[in-house]
Formats: sequence, structure tokens, C-alpha cells
Amino acid sequence: MPYNPARNDLAWVAMSLLDTRYALGGRGPATGFDCSGLVAHVYKEGAGLPLKGSAADLGRQSRPIARERLQPGDLVFFNTLGARHSHVGVYVGEGRFVHATNPRTGVRMDSLNNRYYAQRFEGAQTLLD
Repeated sequence: MPYNPARNDLAWVAMSLLDTRYALGGRGPATGFDCSGLVAHVYKEGAGLPLKGSAADLGRQSRPIARERLQPGDLVFFNTLGARHSHVGVYVGEGRFVHATNPRTGVRMDSLNNRYYAQRFEGAQTLLD
């Protein structure tokens, strides 16, 4: 895949938020993030693209892509609550994604090959060209 500065900006913004605290409904670094709030913040700061809604809403707003076509800035979706697209993260490359997990761990990076997430992976989607 060719180098894409806009996609790299999204990945850098996401990684700059590692260790930010988790907050249900949180939409900013000062208050913390939930998973969809993190994605909305990353897209606003990294691409100037305003996003709203839950992980499921983001799933409806984005279009599916093949997992092997994942690029930095794309979204990865998981079923973590027994519901389709109940968790979302930002793909940052090399099989890794950044996401807001829970109050104990906050914003962190994980591998798509992590057993927990691999078993719950629902697909890759994109909001970008």
C-alpha cells in the first residue's frame, strides 16, 4: 500500500492518546473516552471529519473492506457485548489497533491476533477513499 499522510495522521493521533482514561460516553482527552468517542476524536483531530454515534452507528456509516486491505485509519469492529459492532478501534498498522477498552485499562493498543479480539473480530471498515 502506498504511503498516505492522512491515514498516518489518524494513526498518530490514535497512538498519542494511549493511556488516556476510559469514560463511558467520553469524547475528549480531558474527560476520557469510550470506544466510539475515541474514534470520533481521532477523526476530528486527524482528518477534520466529524463523527457521531455509537460503535454500531459507526458501523453503519462506514463501508466494509477485506481484512487484508486494512490500512492505518481504518476501523476494526468487534462483538464484545453479544451485539453486532459493540466495540470499535482504529487500525494503526502491523496488525495493531488502538481502542478505549474499559475503566481499568483505558486507551490501549492491541493486536488483531490477540485471542480475545481475534475471537470477537467482526470486520474491517473504512470511512476513507
